[in-house]
Amino acid sequence: MIDNPEGFVTRNTSQRSAPLVPEILLHLADAVMPLWEMTEADLERQGIPPPYWAFAWPGGQAVARLILDRPELVKGKQVLDLGAGGGIAAIAAMKAGAAQAKANDIDALALAAIALNAAANKVAVDVLDRDLLDDPARGWDVILAGDLCYEKPMAGRVMGWLRAAASRGTTVLLGDPGRAYAPADGLYKLGDFAVPVSRDLEDRDIRHTAVWQVLPG
Repeated sequence: MIDNPEGFVTRNTSQRSAPLVPEILLHLADAVMPLWEMTEADLERQGIPPPYWAFAWPGGQAVARLILDRPELVKGKQVLDLGAGGGIAAIAAMKAGAAQAKANDIDALALAAIALNAAANKVAVDVLDRDLLDDPARGWDVILAGDLCYEKPMAGRVMGWLRAAASRGTTVLLGDPGRAYAPADGLYKLGDFAVPVSRDLEDRDIRHTAVWQVLPG
């Protein structure tokens, strides 16, 4: 593990906003490949995951944009940002008036980025640093998930967990830019967004991204 995660984040990022959500400041990588290659090299030595936290992925941006535009979705509620990365959705929830937002990730660097990003936006976001998918989702009024359907095994686990949460009455919002393993049904569309993205990360300049409410199932 990296001895000083916060220092690593600040050294390898700069503070700026994502294109779709100018209200929120984030620590983002200036260039994709140098950081990615650095963490892949460290992965072999220290078990560091790829730096998903260093980029504002379109699904997370779309969820954050919807929440800021429709604060009634989270106002006064207990909110979980699942697989939060840099925490953009949790930060948006707090800016929109959530009673509490917790950001979940299993990467120590992501947790450091979440803390730094929350401080930059002058909001309080708690972190959960464990895999939540083996236990029932309880205690949340709203669960936010952005861009979590990019790998088949992960998408299956995530969607099963989210549908179970929806069946218990939790409002579940999923931001997805058409990833290969996103579900084709059991969703109700709440919004569409054209998200500018980097060619280093995507195969196009704009990702048309939907935010869906996950239906019970």
